[in-house]
Amino acid sequence: MERIRLLVEHLMSYCGVSDKAVHVVALLLLIALTGLLAWLADGLALRIFVPLARKFTTRTKAAWDDIVFNERAVRSFCHLAPAIVVWIIMPMFFYDHPVAGNWIGRLTAAYFTLAFTRLLLTLLSNVQELDMQQSSYVRQYIHSFCGVMKILCVFIAVVVVVAILINKNPMALFAGLGATSAILMLIFKDTIEGLVAGIRLTSAEMVAVGDWITVASAGADGIVIEITLTTVKIQNFDNTIVTISPMTLVNGSFRNWKGMQQGAGRRVTRVVYIDFRSIHFMDEDKTTTNLGAYRTAMEKWLGENPLVNTDMTFMVRDKEATQSGLPVEFYFFLKEKNWTDWEHQSASILEYAYAKAQDYGLVIYQQFPNQNNHSL
Repeated sequence: MERIRLLVEHLMSYCGVSDKAVHVVALLLLIALTGLLAWLADGLALRIFVPLARKFTTRTKAAWDDIVFNERAVRSFCHLAPAIVVWIIMPMFFYDHPVAGNWIGRLTAAYFTLAFTRLLLTLLSNVQELDMQQSSYVRQYIHSFCGVMKILCVFIAVVVVVAILINKNPMALFAGLGATSAILMLIFKDTIEGLVAGIRLTSAEMVAVGDWITVASAGADGIVIEITLTTVKIQNFDNTIVTISPMTLVNGSFRNWKGMQQGAGRRVTRVVYIDFRSIHFMDEDKTTTNLGAYRTAMEKWLGENPLVNTDMTFMVRDKEATQSGLPVEFYFFLKEKNWTDWEHQSASILEYAYAKAQDYGLVIYQQFPNQNNHSL
């Protein structure tokens, strides 16, 4: 290296550069040469490791390595090469220029920190894209965990880079941040609470992307399309999108319809009000009423209906009497769970029940506004 330096200075003198400027020009040439070697190292690493990684991942039977170690991740890894090269040649090139060597060393260390952080963020993003065989709750938990790790990596990288540039020990900066943690917690209170709530939401398997949930307090009734550390997006059935915080779901109450979606049937509960004046005995012994016969016949009809899941509870029962008549509840489960078809099928069954009541002499109660009560 000494010979190279002397050769460069000799060439500068030969080209007519004054003795006072020789050292400066030589330093600039060494810096340019360092940059050139770093650029060549980056290009060489890309030419070697990108095809090598592609060849390795295509030969394995596993699918996860194709995603985690994709070309984007390998390129991020190759971008570490310039910093390594500069770090190796710096003592040989700049041993006679301690100030310049010191600053180049700091910038190299800062670049290496940022490049390494970029590599970690890329790997975490790739892990989030994995199509795992576990439940959606596990995938969402891993997604949230990777999100937390990204925030932590960026925070640590910023502190380390600042410490390198100001020539301080990073641990001293971390210790100083501890004194201001109370202020930071007040400033980022909502973000921290949302972060913790998001982790609780996914770790407790309360909700996952694709679930149908109802949050009455937020006017949300639809499908969860996205869950992040700080927000939950729900697309309502009218195509409007409601964004709420995970804290709303954790501290409040909401209904998750996933059990119904994955179950064997969807429940139908409908009430028909019968006029008391139309209820009477059907025989002289006064053992059977027309309402009792109607309930028995409707239960038998439901049990024979191919639309009804008879493996689940189905019944027709009386409820507590009201001023609007005697409520008769139809309780059963349809095999169909699609909303549109479910509505049509449940409507057709209840329409049959309304019409069949007349065959038993039963009158369905109906109240008209601002008029006397009437029965049909």
